[in-house]
Amino acid sequence: MVSNPERRAALVDAGVEVLAREGARGLTFRAVDTEAGVPAGTASNYFTGRDDLLRQIDTRLHIRLAPDPEVVADLMTRPKDRSLVTAFMHDLMARATRDRTGYLALLELRLEATRRPELRASYTKSVRGDLEEGIEFHRAAGLPGGDETVTVLYLAVLGLLLEHLTLPDVLDGVLPGVSVPEGLVERIVATVVPEAP
Repeated sequence: MVSNPERRAALVDAGVEVLAREGARGLTFRAVDTEAGVPAGTASNYFTGRDDLLRQIDTRLHIRLAPDPEVVADLMTRPKDRSLVTAFMHDLMARATRDRTGYLALLELRLEATRRPELRASYTKSVRGDLEEGIEFHRAAGLPGGDETVTVLYLAVLGLLLEHLTLPDVLDGVLPGVSVPEGLVERIVATVVPEAP
């Protein structure tokens, strides 16, 4: 395999674009080469196979969609209450909305994992790691609520992201006077996260 980190990153990002637009069935090395604007056969020099490319897309998306450390540091100067949790959820929603393609590619990875046991194991480990990291962050930050709060919040916001990024009209006007997604983020946090004592 060729070792040119910049070219590999460009190919993985091209894979993200193809995956989000065409789905896993459309993710071929030829499609990645075309998206990246490189000669045919280039991707096959960088990845051992389709599963390798999918795993590298998963890794890349966790970097692309990760919170900005400066934003986290700034938010952590605030009181450790429900409003801080709300601010973190708004940041998550903003990151997913800004990189809609990346988030849609994550959803496609989930679907592909249901069909491929070898990918399912890898992707389950990756997503479970994210959830555990969120639980640990919540604990360490001293935010209100415990592990159950974080888990329910994770599930609720995941549902909101799914609807907002795929079928946004589903949520328009469902709660009169509540904006999508901002107002729904606030409603979710107010419903799930207890007031600080």
